[in-house]
Amino acid sequence: MTDLSPAVARVTERIVARSRASRARYLDLVTREGEQFSDRGFLSCSNLAHGFAAAGEDKASIMTQRGPNIGIVTAYNDMLSAHQPYGRYPEQMKLFAREVGATAQVAGGVPAMCDGVTQGFAGMELSLFSRDAIALGTAVALSHAMFDGMALLGICDKIVPGLVIGALRFGHLPAVFVPAGPMPSGISNKEKQKTRQLYAEGKVGRPELLASESGSYHSPGTCTFFGTANSNQMMMEMMGLHVPGAAFINPGTPLRQALTRAAVHRLAAIDRKSNNFRPLARVVDEKAIVNACVGLLATGGSTNHAIHLPAMARAAGILLDWEDLDELSAAVPLIARVYPNGSGDVNHFQAAGGMAYVIRELLGAGLAHADVLTIAEGGMADYAREPQLEDEALVWRDIPAESRDETMLRPVANPFLPDGGMRLVQGNLGRATFKTSAVDAARWTIEAPCRVFDTQEAVAHAFAAGELDRDVVVVVRYQGPRANGMPELHKLTPPLGVLQDRGYKVALVTDGRMSGASGKVPAAIHVTPEALAKDGVWGALAYLRDGDMVRLCGHSGTLSTTADFTDREPAPPPPPEIGMGRELFAMFRAGASGAEQGASAMLEFAGL
Repeated sequence: MTDLSPAVARVTERIVARSRASRARYLDLVTREGEQFSDRGFLSCSNLAHGFAAAGEDKASIMTQRGPNIGIVTAYNDMLSAHQPYGRYPEQMKLFAREVGATAQVAGGVPAMCDGVTQGFAGMELSLFSRDAIALGTAVALSHAMFDGMALLGICDKIVPGLVIGALRFGHLPAVFVPAGPMPSGISNKEKQKTRQLYAEGKVGRPELLASESGSYHSPGTCTFFGTANSNQMMMEMMGLHVPGAAFINPGTPLRQALTRAAVHRLAAIDRKSNNFRPLARVVDEKAIVNACVGLLATGGSTNHAIHLPAMARAAGILLDWEDLDELSAAVPLIARVYPNGSGDVNHFQAAGGMAYVIRELLGAGLAHADVLTIAEGGMADYAREPQLEDEALVWRDIPAESRDETMLRPVANPFLPDGGMRLVQGNLGRATFKTSAVDAARWTIEAPCRVFDTQEAVAHAFAAGELDRDVVVVVRYQGPRANGMPELHKLTPPLGVLQDRGYKVALVTDGRMSGASGKVPAAIHVTPEALAKDGVWGALAYLRDGDMVRLCGHSGTLSTTADFTDREPAPPPPPEIGMGRELFAMFRAGASGAEQGASAMLEFAGL
């Protein structure tokens, strides 16, 4: 077995030590829950009768506990392209469960929000906290205690983290995530990006832009860029929560259905009464969290996971911070180039070798933990093989020694970049994430006078008026979790990209979010502490004024200003917005922790 990288070992040991007390509390809880709710015998006859009243042909089996009963938590809706395929999954999964003497019931549904629809508008302010609503919905679904395992149906940005957080509070049960796969590739990403920039410059109109966008997002399945949704799927493989190789198989194909069937069969085989019990609490440990971080860095995944990973880890009693990610980033090379970090999308990534190639390379270089419990029988080694159908039978085969496309995937020995490209930058403006892997190295250092805004709409107006045609650091503040729910700010990407293409030195600094869909402009995002005061203490961004010199440097990890704040008062924040349901999330905003701790009021108030 390959020796583990010293950096990976060091970070893991630090996380274990930091989490010792909280992890012990979590495992004690899971042990108690498992002992109390190990079967449905504790339910009264009336309770139990309510639980299987509508179970039809499965009623007798559930009544007598003849086999495991799987609880399906689904994020289905048919507006969200990634989740549209889930509409028929429950009825299929019930059939697959009966094949192995098990049963399945839909325990509940959770919301699934499409950031692509709400991007740049009021609904986006609900987006981050929808993760916590999903976690709460998952807990409500599973609280009936009718289930011996959890089948979790979710793909997109906040849905998978929310399902993980909620399911971990029922960690005495085994769990399998069941994906639906990416849509087939549409128009080229280069063509799509060109049209967006032409629209930002006023050179094409809305009909041309809409035609381009609908040529990219065109059918059921996940969007094919390597944003948060597809980063989620990568991480579920790295954490051993998928059937191996399930992440990037297109919807509606025989292989896709075979993998769903295998997921149900596997979940039935690892329940408490089997001789192969694999509860979620034991699968998601410190090593699994580190593996997820390593996969994120090796593939250039979404920066949203700098927020979601700490939140998911907290739900398992594990404390992860940005220094851990930063140290891992320095040790883990970038071995994948998937749009927006490269030209090809996730379908090209899969064709080049996909997650099997990535995991084989990482294990072979000692950059990922091999000695972890997964839902798969053979541990992480099983995830270094790819699924195929042979004579209608699902099998896993070794992949070729070489990448099938070195513009998409490269070996650890010859990476695209020597590091994972997700840097911690910090200084007198706070701590932030800088995704250097998406930015040309010549632009990793930007020092320029800043222009300060409180909304992305104000940035757009200034751009249209020609006020930003110069070297500039654009600061967008009061976009943090406590201010307005920390929306993604993708409306900023086209105008800032245009300024950069005009030859100006441009950077973005914000306490809001961007993601794996962000562009080529250097950006310090998720700045913490955020601008809005907490317990009477304002974040440094609140004190910045137009013209202050700001320096962002990915080489030295610097985010700073030369301005003297001594005699300044913080700029007043915009009043809280209402409408589009935003007022209902006031309690989530008021209690939210910092971005580095996961930006969650739910976890904060729970003491997790």
